[in-house]
Amino acid sequence: MPLHLLVFLILGIGVQFYTQIWSFGFLTLFIIILSLVLLLFLLWNRKGITFVSLLLFFVIGVSSVYINDARNFESYYKMVLKKDSNVILRITKTLKPSLYYQKYQAEVFQVDGMKTRGAILLNIQKDSIETPLKVDDKILVKPEFKEVTPPLNPNQFDYQFYLAKQGIYHQLFLENLYFLKLLNPSVSLVGISEKFRDKMQQSLVKYHFKNDEFAVISALLLGQRQDISKELITDYSRAGAIHILAVSGLHVGIILLILSFLFKPLERLKNGKYLKAFCIVLLLWMFAFIAGLSASVVRAVTMFTFLAIGQSFQRKSVVEFSLISSMLFLLIIKPMFLFDVGFQLSYLAVFGIIWIQPKLYAIYKPRFKLDDKIWQLFTVSIAAQVGILPLSIYYFQQFPSLFVVSNLVIIPFLGFILMGGILVIALSLLNILPAFLASIYGEVISWMNAFVSWISQQEQFLLQEISLSFLMMLAWYFFFFSGIFFLLKRKPKRLLYFLVAIVMIQSISFVENKTLAEKKELIVFHKSRFSIIGKRVGNKLLLQHHLDTIVSKEISAIKPYIIAEDIKTIRKIDFQNFINFQNQHILLVDSLGIYKVENLVKPIVVLQYSPKINLERLIKTIKPSTIIADGSNYKRDVATWKIIAKKQQIPFHYTGQSGAFTLKK
Repeated sequence: MPLHLLVFLILGIGVQFYTQIWSFGFLTLFIIILSLVLLLFLLWNRKGITFVSLLLFFVIGVSSVYINDARNFESYYKMVLKKDSNVILRITKTLKPSLYYQKYQAEVFQVDGMKTRGAILLNIQKDSIETPLKVDDKILVKPEFKEVTPPLNPNQFDYQFYLAKQGIYHQLFLENLYFLKLLNPSVSLVGISEKFRDKMQQSLVKYHFKNDEFAVISALLLGQRQDISKELITDYSRAGAIHILAVSGLHVGIILLILSFLFKPLERLKNGKYLKAFCIVLLLWMFAFIAGLSASVVRAVTMFTFLAIGQSFQRKSVVEFSLISSMLFLLIIKPMFLFDVGFQLSYLAVFGIIWIQPKLYAIYKPRFKLDDKIWQLFTVSIAAQVGILPLSIYYFQQFPSLFVVSNLVIIPFLGFILMGGILVIALSLLNILPAFLASIYGEVISWMNAFVSWISQQEQFLLQEISLSFLMMLAWYFFFFSGIFFLLKRKPKRLLYFLVAIVMIQSISFVENKTLAEKKELIVFHKSRFSIIGKRVGNKLLLQHHLDTIVSKEISAIKPYIIAEDIKTIRKIDFQNFINFQNQHILLVDSLGIYKVENLVKPIVVLQYSPKINLERLIKTIKPSTIIADGSNYKRDVATWKIIAKKQQIPFHYTGQSGAFTLKK
């Protein structure tokens, strides 16, 4: 039953998030939920109770999204913000810095002395602040909030949508002169956790770990990934071991197994299993506190808290029930977790291990203990990968086929690495950590990094640039699970499901390939300081650009488009200054400023490299239907053209604000 309730809760969350179907206030929502709860107590018919229960959890899903959306409250900061308002921001999370900015997630705490709610992305210029801000720090600003920029090219990562799923819709850019740090006597639990974590990091610094060693130790045990180099993250990702660098379900699960073994003697006492569960849960949350109470850690510890409590009851299917219940609980409290990639991958991996691993393990009966342990690890890795494979390809567009090797080598030792790390940190805090022990631990981390780096260099085993649509991802999940269940128990009904899955994949593939092969479009991409124009016919892309030293496939602005659209052939071309696309004339006006071309009929004009032209005269001469300015133009010129186009009532499109311009068949 919890699975059915979970499904309808997820449906409610999805419907409200994507459609905003509910906008009728909190009181009406409360009355509806209360009415459904009362109706449950009045009904005696089992089908009626089931229907009302499912409807109730659908409404709870809708209401949880509505309640967690700060925009639905009168105290939302945008409701009371004025042009010269004094705003107090409170830092709630420290993010990975960019090249030029320290980045934070901040709560809009007050506007002109009035308590408000809502979160923003805060960017503070690096060279304008002596010491980085910490969680719970408060600053006074006179802000100019800006909307988060949407993706400027097709199929690019949508950072605006990513932040929207966390309730963030605006960002703020600051320099030191434009904010005042306030004295802040109040602290939160997360703030205390961060101070304690900073103290632990400082205690490790004096042992002179190498940069990569220190970064991995901080990530493994303290949940701090800010110091990890881009190269090291790439190595772990390509080796299929990126999950090791994030304190999540894997780490908490290993700690749970170790604690279960250590506290097993308590089961001999009266009510010992409940005492064991209490001790395990307490220590898990202590670990979460040490790791900074980040969203991924809290999710993982909550998941295994339910599992630890469930195991104390020793009933059938307790693992499945505990995991579904934990997911239900988390989504009611924090519905936006549903859209978090880490949340999705964690639960899919665990469910894969629970449902698939025992069936895979039963295929082969090892004779020796070592053989048995290797087979267990192998089946766990395969089951977890089956659980996350389609989703990880959908998000990351690559598949590290050597994941089994990296996991078989690293995971058996990860428990020792975690316990050793906890011991190293504890001794360093007490100033009694022997230098030789720190050196040994640092060397172990270096070996792990070196092994992962070697795995990542085996490029022939790394499948990259794999495109998978959302519909195809679902079809592959159906194929994997129906196929495994049929192979393990060959029944006609299971065979039918497996065959249906094959037909689904073939049908979706046929339709998608046909659609892509027939697709025709012209795109003015956005690229700062350069002009890139593409004419796409089926699986072929003709490109005009001036990036002579870069192969077209490596142009970051268009690479996501090439992968997602399954482009097979890319050819550089010179359109000169005129393109005829599906009987639509497109005139390219570059720095030479030539636009007098005969027989033009309401052309689309693309301005490139800031041509020195009189735009009013151009409009009167060739009467364009639309004017486009791409990223190669100076912003001051674009601003002037925009004013002129508006005055002349000509549609104006700037790729730096509105994104790439696409003209379709």
